[in-house]
Amino acid sequence: MMKRLINRHPSRAMGVALAALPFVLVLVVYGIASTLRLADNPDDRLLPSLVSLVESLLRLASEPSRRTGEILLWADTWASLTRLLIGVTIGAVIGLIAGLFTGLLPILRHSLSSFFTVLAMIPPLALLPVLFITFGIGELSKVMLIVIGITPFIIRDIQQRVEELPREQLIKAQTLGGSSWQIALRVVLPQVLPRLLDAVRLSLGAAWLFLIAAEAIAATEGLGYRIFLVRRYLDMETILPYVAWITLLAWLLDILLRRLSHYLFPWYRDGRGK
Repeated sequence: MMKRLINRHPSRAMGVALAALPFVLVLVVYGIASTLRLADNPDDRLLPSLVSLVESLLRLASEPSRRTGEILLWADTWASLTRLLIGVTIGAVIGLIAGLFTGLLPILRHSLSSFFTVLAMIPPLALLPVLFITFGIGELSKVMLIVIGITPFIIRDIQQRVEELPREQLIKAQTLGGSSWQIALRVVLPQVLPRLLDAVRLSLGAAWLFLIAAEAIAATEGLGYRIFLVRRYLDMETILPYVAWITLLAWLLDILLRRLSHYLFPWYRDGRGK
């Protein structure tokens, strides 16, 4: 009897091939489009050849800048990752604490839940001018944009997870004499920590967006700053490698968080069948 598609699982080798296929197709399509444009106009700057993009990436990663003496790619990467990780860490801590207690304590849930929902609806980029006026154009405003952008989402996600916990657990903990603090720290917190890592993973894309936007407007170094600096020259040999590098960094961070979740909370993944 023929297996249904929903029951067919690829082998390990086939899984790797299937995962690589979309990336290969993108490169093939880009290579064809670039070849056609360059054949029509060798000086075309919109779609540089794949070879020139690789050469440009190697140059950016190895040759010091004539103006500063720094290797631009690594200096920009360090500046951007520092801002990103600080902002995401602050947002995750605030989101965990606020989400935990609004989900657990009915008084806080009724008083703050709607407020956090409204905050989540505010477009963070619309607040960028306010942040620059309030905190200046230094590092603080960029970090605050990330915090404001991702924290409401994390709060709502953690709160929902707390509310989904079986009520029987809380009743049994109270029966055994547990206080509200003990229940929060010993019963609820261990179960929402893996959900926090999931929430951070889901918010990374938005965090990168806020970071790049802030760097594009007011910065002297950073991945977003470099992209918007060279756009006026139509320097696609810098822009496209930087975009690919940002994508790779985001992907590696996602993998790191997923591996960390597997290592710290194997029960969580096993319970979800992953």
